[in-house]
Amino acid sequence: MPDPELSVVVPMYDEEEVLPIFFERMRPLLDGLGISYEVLVVDDGSRDATAPMLLKAAVDWPELRVVRLLRNSGHQAAQSAGFRRARGRYLVTIDADLQDPPEVIAELLATAREQEVDVVYGVRSDRSSDSWPKRTTARMYYRLMCRLVGKDIPFDAADFRLVSRRVVDAVNALPEDGRVFRLVIPWLGFPSAEVAYVRAERAAGVTKYNWSKMFRLAFDSVTAFSAAPLRLATWFGLLGGMLSGLFAVGALVIKLSGNSVPGWTSTVLAVSVIGAIQLLCLGLLGEYVARLFQSSQRRPQFLVGYDSLDDAGHQTLDDAGHRALDAAGHRTLDAAGHRTLDAAGHRTLDAAGHQTLGEAPTR
Repeated sequence: MPDPELSVVVPMYDEEEVLPIFFERMRPLLDGLGISYEVLVVDDGSRDATAPMLLKAAVDWPELRVVRLLRNSGHQAAQSAGFRRARGRYLVTIDADLQDPPEVIAELLATAREQEVDVVYGVRSDRSSDSWPKRTTARMYYRLMCRLVGKDIPFDAADFRLVSRRVVDAVNALPEDGRVFRLVIPWLGFPSAEVAYVRAERAAGVTKYNWSKMFRLAFDSVTAFSAAPLRLATWFGLLGGMLSGLFAVGALVIKLSGNSVPGWTSTVLAVSVIGAIQLLCLGLLGEYVARLFQSSQRRPQFLVGYDSLDDAGHQTLDDAGHRALDAAGHRTLDAAGHRTLDAAGHRTLDAAGHQTLGEAPTR
């Protein structure tokens, strides 16, 4: 099968409510582009009916490719899986909630071809659909990231973008785990352009990206991409040393003047300031040590449990929407619902239901 011109990577997690609208808008639009394409949906361990609905839709939509991760690995990890498995000359990443309108994909592609650039960012010209706290924290995030990365990062450009195969290969070649795409791609320095659009309301369902996940993304962006917090810890240490010196000089002056009064206020204040700075510095150092520990483990960022492309067109679904294959199929399910492969397969399950691999996973 020849590689398509365009790959559209869509991370999904519990999106059963929005899927009918997603299919209705996405397929006619991509069919109308007049080019070969694939819609690579990465199911990030959904717990609802997202996976059965995708597999059922793939029967009538040959360009729809479903990749299922064995567990919920996070939005950025799902994007990494899409980057590694996409085959297109161009790759577009878009969320399933349709807040980023898929109708803009044609403009992204046209801009990349006309201006001969490798990256085209979708930039939100109007975020009125977002709450004031979200808009404010987003502005703070992008200003901070510009300082850390040392390059101009398009404001209000999240994960809706088009990249060329050169960019995809460069990202996949990076050795780091836990990459944040909205920082890594500008850092690479490929020629880029921007396309403005109006951000819409969520088409259906509720957001899965709550405040805790947004805070985690911001924290990962800082600690995974910059050593600035370590330098900040050094400055805090110097400040603490200066304050301690001032306390010592003040205490000595009071002692020599004969006006010293025994008390605990100054002691508590000094200990509190120094202790707080020490704990902060230890916490920052601990975060980097934890990342070194995780890196030394060399655990994969994600594990793919299923890719509809491997089924080579033999996929069928039973009445309950579960996956099954005909006699010529490459993958079947046993009575317990566990996945097995024939002799030519790359992944099998033993009698206990544990996964085994034909080859060691590559990174």
